[in-house]
Amino acid sequence: MEALPTNQKSSFNQHNMPIQDNPLLAKLDGLEARFQEVATLISDPSVIADQQRFVRLTKEYKDLSNICDARKRYIACLNAISEAKDILANESDAEMKEMAREELAANEAIQPRLEEEIKIALIPKDPEDAKNVQMEIRAGTGGDEACLFAGDLFKMYKNFCDSKGWTLSITSVSEGAVGGFKEIDFAVSGADVYGTLKYESGVHRVQRVPATETQGRMHTSAATVAVLPEADKFEVHVNEGDIKWDTFRSSGAGGQNVNKVESGVRLRYMWKNPNTGEQEEILIECTETRDQPKNKERALSRLYTFIYDKEHQKYMDDIASRRKSLVSTGDRSAKIRTYNFPQGRVTDHRIGYTTHDLQGFLGGNIQDMIDALTVAENAERMKDTEL
Repeated sequence: MEALPTNQKSSFNQHNMPIQDNPLLAKLDGLEARFQEVATLISDPSVIADQQRFVRLTKEYKDLSNICDARKRYIACLNAISEAKDILANESDAEMKEMAREELAANEAIQPRLEEEIKIALIPKDPEDAKNVQMEIRAGTGGDEACLFAGDLFKMYKNFCDSKGWTLSITSVSEGAVGGFKEIDFAVSGADVYGTLKYESGVHRVQRVPATETQGRMHTSAATVAVLPEADKFEVHVNEGDIKWDTFRSSGAGGQNVNKVESGVRLRYMWKNPNTGEQEEILIECTETRDQPKNKERALSRLYTFIYDKEHQKYMDDIASRRKSLVSTGDRSAKIRTYNFPQGRVTDHRIGYTTHDLQGFLGGNIQDMIDALTVAENAERMKDTEL
């Protein structure tokens, strides 16, 4: 049964289902007109010339396109249900009634899935979700074992990023004495990176018998993970003329220019913290490449991201307290997950999700966990928006 054009609302009246009586469709009212407006705007040369506005409108167009498509499918489904019920109530032909019963059953099965899809689409999007990220992993309590665990976490995220087709580049690294990392900073770029990885911020705890443990005792160690949305230059004010640059020779094994060419860069920048009003010195080093200009560019990118994160932390805290979300509060001191080796399990404490495929999880198979966290947060946000 074909759907009526979306602007023909009278079909609902025919079957005693006026469109204004459907609260979900009422929430979609006006989006179709906005979709057409945005479609016109993104083809306007003056809008295309304003890259910031063009990027924002293109993203809005994509989001509205998905919602409007779901709206059309939902209206078609409701029309089909109404028409099938009308046939069952008024038609005498047995074959027609049997076809109507099949049509009714099929569309009543589809209806709740479409409603869920629309509800999720109507949740206000976090504008950060589409951004690339800067990630930091720091060894916490546990000494050498914490460094080894930080290394395990980095491998896990690297494998996950590879599976998603994202690009991961290490910005700075400090290796542990027996392996792993005391700390490692890296950037990840791709599609919807922050929206996927934001749930990883927090304290990750590991319970296992370290290779260095002679008595076979289980130790508990920890590492902290921070996931920061990458800042665009236009979002942060930095007077680049006030940046003080130093260069130094990289250290490490291999490479003809190690200890010979000053490819490492260090920037110092005095910045007024908007939360405290005090001047603070920011110090950033980058030795990622053997090319000094590239290292400068990456150090500058980290500066923008650092300041962006600090200046927006209050905003993030306000959002978190307003939503009271247990999933992504942005609290980096919260213990979010335990990796238990004797039991072969990984448990996320925010939602009580457990997987017993610990080795697969550490191998980068973390999508199911992220999906569960996304569903949990969407459920909370639906309550907040009364969907």
